[in-house]
Amino acid sequence: MAALSGKPVGAAQWPAYIAIEGTIGVGKTTLAHRLAQSLDARLLLEKPEANPFLPRFYRDPARVALATQLTFLMQRAGQVEDLHQGDLFAQTWVADFIFDKDRLFAELTLSRSDFDLYRLVFERLALDVPQPDCIIHLQAPLSTLLERIERRGRDYEVGIDPAYLSRLDDAYRRWFIAPRVPRLIEVDTESLDLVGQPAHYQQLLDALANDAPRQRLTAVSLV
Repeated sequence: MAALSGKPVGAAQWPAYIAIEGTIGVGKTTLAHRLAQSLDARLLLEKPEANPFLPRFYRDPARVALATQLTFLMQRAGQVEDLHQGDLFAQTWVADFIFDKDRLFAELTLSRSDFDLYRLVFERLALDVPQPDCIIHLQAPLSTLLERIERRGRDYEVGIDPAYLSRLDDAYRRWFIAPRVPRLIEVDTESLDLVGQPAHYQQLLDALANDAPRQRLTAVSLV
């Protein structure tokens, strides 16, 4: 998967394709909307409500895990087709997911035999998927994630297993240890309010305009 070229927007050189990632409830979609508005970017958003198996997955994961993951995989493969059809040199793209996240979820939820089947489909679809130029990895403690999930009130997420959420968070952190993309910005959303505090949000914009390969933003870095 190849990265896409960046291009100037105003006085800054923004990445052409920015993806926001993190555990369920960490605030990916909210930030994607704000960044897209600030950068005059096109949005590429997950559509969990369009997966008919997801509510059943939270109630009985073993029974519908493979159907849930394959549905998400096909959905995301269709969505990233927009990146090929759009003018990548005229406008920035902001997504609230990365394509590879689907495999990360699948490794946690599928049996070995189901995952072997899933992997064959994933690897075929991944051949032509562009890689983000920059990933923003949002992080928060488990207690904060559970509070945010409860506050947004999606019926199918009510009663989500904290142990599953913890395993997912650990999987994300391990995945980002390796230098998988040209640029990674890690954000501690427990100490930084990217929506309510303009100074915190400006810190993220400054990081996006910086070509450092790896940055970590916390309240301490504001001092």
